[in-house]
Amino acid sequence: MPVEFDPYSDVFRVDPYPTYAKLQQEAPVYRNAKLGFWAISRYRDVTAALRDPTRFSSINGPLLDPAMWGPGAHKVLSFSAMDAPRHTVMRALAAPVFGPAKVATLEPEITRITRSHLAPALERGSFDFVTDLAAKVPMDVISELLGVPPGERERTRELANLAADRPLGSRDVPPEGAAALMELVEYLRGLIDERQRRPREDLTSALIAARIEGRPLTEEEVTACLVLLIAAGNETTTRLLAAAWYWAWRNPDQRAVAFSHRTDDWISETLRYDGPVQYVLRTTTQEMEVADTAMPQGARVMLLLAAANRDPDAFTAPDRYDLTRDTRRAIAFGLGPHFCLGAPLARLEARVVLGELAAQVRDYDIDAGRAQPVFTTNTRGFSSLPTTVKLR
Repeated sequence: MPVEFDPYSDVFRVDPYPTYAKLQQEAPVYRNAKLGFWAISRYRDVTAALRDPTRFSSINGPLLDPAMWGPGAHKVLSFSAMDAPRHTVMRALAAPVFGPAKVATLEPEITRITRSHLAPALERGSFDFVTDLAAKVPMDVISELLGVPPGERERTRELANLAADRPLGSRDVPPEGAAALMELVEYLRGLIDERQRRPREDLTSALIAARIEGRPLTEEEVTACLVLLIAAGNETTTRLLAAAWYWAWRNPDQRAVAFSHRTDDWISETLRYDGPVQYVLRTTTQEMEVADTAMPQGARVMLLLAAANRDPDAFTAPDRYDLTRDTRRAIAFGLGPHFCLGAPLARLEARVVLGELAAQVRDYDIDAGRAQPVFTTNTRGFSSLPTTVKLR
């Protein structure tokens, strides 16, 4: 029976990796005529496409959802839905804040934030790893950068998550998600208005003051950039932390490695094995052949990052969670001009949070029966991981 790939299928979303393996074996360039997309799953083909923005355009956005795809995608997703030269200019406005040198200076503040949430959780002994820690640290960090006040961060995070979440059975942005996005946009417009009147030393004020070809950014451009940074800076790092905690629990031998001063390896292997971002979408700008398969101009193409990271031609025993492997070829953060701008920050946040845990926790258990998976249009992870710890 030929492989069938429906990215909205509940079975697929719960565990996509068997489907990825079948796609690589049977249909490395797959077409779903009903839903109107193609999917590329092998490492060599995915990486080639990511490095070829001329033929694989981002102009219609990186997401498959009908409500999020099209020439207006940049109005919500900012520079992730742009090609050069506009992408280059817009990305450069935020890039200095997320560069490795600047990010390194944030470590003391990230450590302070982490300890403020971790200390009461460890004192209780039982806590929810996601809601009490993994969801709080990234939101606090990105809020500090953007200037979101402490009292408004929890609601901002809730709105961002509601706008992104896709419950099982959904095939597009649900009504509650659309409403949350509208509320988030209105909140950010208020923040922009406040910064226009009273600028501060934050990224929101910097975007307002920025100039492109001599003109200031429009309110729509600033808002879209903030939406993208909040969504990316909050959701993906939370998913990464939760996956690292979960898979180390599921693999006790690797947990021992993780807790023996191998935090960077713990992060890198989690990103390869079950990274937060499962795919990015591109639109073909011309007819072409990929893996001996003809594709038309204007095709919507899913580049399956998570499948590529499990390709046996790129990684030995790819379905094994192994912190000792070489993960340098993994592409959880993408490649090319759209390589994740926040990758250095995500890695630092994960390094601080997981490092603090490894230093203070001797062992832990997760109540798998109460764990809650969560899915967005192109990410997967957990919204709840009830945890009990044994301290050192």
